Amino acid sequence: MFFYVLRRLAGAIPTLFVIVTISFFMIRLAPGGPFDLERPLDPLIMQNLERVYNLDKPVWQQYLLYLSNLAHGDLGPSFTRRDFSVADLFRVGLPVSIMIGGLSILIALVLGTFFGALAALRQNSWVDYMVVGVATFGITIPPFIVAPILSLLFGVMMGWLPAGGWQSGSIRHLILPVATLALPQIAIIARLTRGATIEALRSNHVRTARAYGLPNRVVLIVHTLRAAMLPVVSYLGPTAASLLTGSVVVETIFGIPGIGRYFVQGALGRDYTLVMGTVVVIACFVVVFNLIVDLVYAWLDPRVRYD
Repeated sequence: MFFYVLRRLAGAIPTLFVIVTISFFMIRLAPGGPFDLERPLDPLIMQNLERVYNLDKPVWQQYLLYLSNLAHGDLGPSFTRRDFSVADLFRVGLPVSIMIGGLSILIALVLGTFFGALAALRQNSWVDYMVVGVATFGITIPPFIVAPILSLLFGVMMGWLPAGGWQSGSIRHLILPVATLALPQIAIIARLTRGATIEALRSNHVRTARAYGLPNRVVLIVHTLRAAMLPVVSYLGPTAASLLTGSVVVETIFGIPGIGRYFVQGALGRDYTLVMGTVVVIACFVVVFNLIVDLVYAWLDPRVRYD
């Protein structure tokens, strides 16, 4: 298992290299630049800025310089927030995104698994129909619709919760963005758990466990749910990476200073280093979480071995 992890981490290096290369040149193909304003800067000031940020060099030289800095852990300075480096912005924004994403994943996993298993155990009953219907409705409604509705309803009309802002991550400011991120994930996990649980209940190993006279609680938790969690774990890998590294829509609507919001601002302002830094962080999270998913998959299913 240890050598498998090393192989996966070594294999991730070429993947990250390709992602960084494609992203580097794609962001520079976009029209405009980081210092293009409605009122153009003085040509001498523009030349000085381009020289300071190495934008006066050919693109291939800029690419090699960026790779060299990235290899040393330097994500570069921010072009639009000139008092901060990209690492400084992430040092503040990444914990915010991780807090919101982590809470939403935890809530979605607990509630989605519970309702999905409940629907499977009550298959073709009113409970099953209600869970499937609500889950289908939750999947079809995107977050950019849910977020304004929750903000308008609970923040503006009722005044129960803040409509936006962060305020150092107080509980009242966390509820609406976490709920917005968690609701569609609850629906998806509930559907996955329901289908996998129904299939597991009809599998041979569960029938064998019942034939041995094991209690229903043991059969359900140890044998059925363990097998039913396999598709959920596979789904949570890339989903957890995207949620933990910031939701662009939620952070923008609620005014949360996470790296998802930085990505939008960086893309609009042609802040090359900020966009590249976000891409690198997200790619690293995806690689790490896919590796964790593989390890958890082997723990859940004894038939899977990576020796």
